[in-house]
Amino acid sequence: MSGKSSKNKLVVPEAREAMDKFKMEAASEVGVDLKNGYNGDLTSREAGSVGGQMVKKMIESYEKNH
Repeated sequence: MSGKSSKNKLVVPEAREAMDKFKMEAASEVGVDLKNGYNGDLTSREAGSVGGQMVKKMIESYEKNH
């Protein structure tokens, strides 16, 4: 995948910056050193921790607002 952009597409492309910020915050909260750009050197455990934290925060936000 050298030099190619991610195939993940957002429904609202303008939200990319907010999603990147959200991902960096989640990574910080679980102690994963996430860099801007390529992070292919992360372990599966680290990547899963970041994704899991993002889902946890989204569920908490949903529950708070409903």
